[in-house]
Amino acid sequence: MEDQKTTHFGYEEVPWNEKQERVDKVFRSVATRYDIMNDFMSLGTHRLIKRFTIQLAGLRPGQKILDLAGGTGDFSLQFSSLVGNDGQVVLADINDSMLKVGRDRVINSGKSSNVHFTQVNAENLPFAENTFDCICIAYGLRNITNKDLAIESMKQALKPGGRLVILEFSKPNSHFLQKAYDKFSSIWPLAGKIIAGDSDSYRYLVESIKMHPDQETLLQMLTDAGLSNCRYHNIMNGICAIHIGLKS
Repeated sequence: MEDQKTTHFGYEEVPWNEKQERVDKVFRSVATRYDIMNDFMSLGTHRLIKRFTIQLAGLRPGQKILDLAGGTGDFSLQFSSLVGNDGQVVLADINDSMLKVGRDRVINSGKSSNVHFTQVNAENLPFAENTFDCICIAYGLRNITNKDLAIESMKQALKPGGRLVILEFSKPNSHFLQKAYDKFSSIWPLAGKIIAGDSDSYRYLVESIKMHPDQETLLQMLTDAGLSNCRYHNIMNGICAIHIGLKS
């Protein structure tokens, strides 16, 4: 039965139907300090990584993009300028606290004319088939309980020829780098306690990164979902990876 299934919440095995609630609590706790901690955890490199991701999205004026798990609105602000007044950005997140931070940020920027906001579950997107030219999900896939179902839901919402872009932490491609990264990430919970007043949430975030599928596994998941021309780009020698798949 469904309620007897388990999945991982970090290193902990939890009932399948409890994971989303636990993830929600994590992001409600860190929402207002999320961007500050991103600067610390990435040593500021997340801005360059996001810029490259946006380039790979290949957006043009007039297109429609879903910024899924869009959180604090970093991507939506950039997408808004790229698609222009004739385009549309949908900033979507399952977490109400993160979505509120993103909505306030976009509105305060003066770029809200072509940005819409909605709370959604990525496993069951409430959009018609063939809606978006591009769907981008950044640092969100690893928090989804049923990743295969979410990828299928994203594919359905894409237009034929549309592009799915997934930015996520991945697996470093050298043993030395993995060891150094492990040591650095081990201090994130302490930094979370000092900066955000929450060590447990950042302990989960570290563990969720380690439990996320590696580059080749995620690539196969995209292929199995029926996406075409699937590929990935390693960032910082595999600490992050950007996966891309097209809807035929």
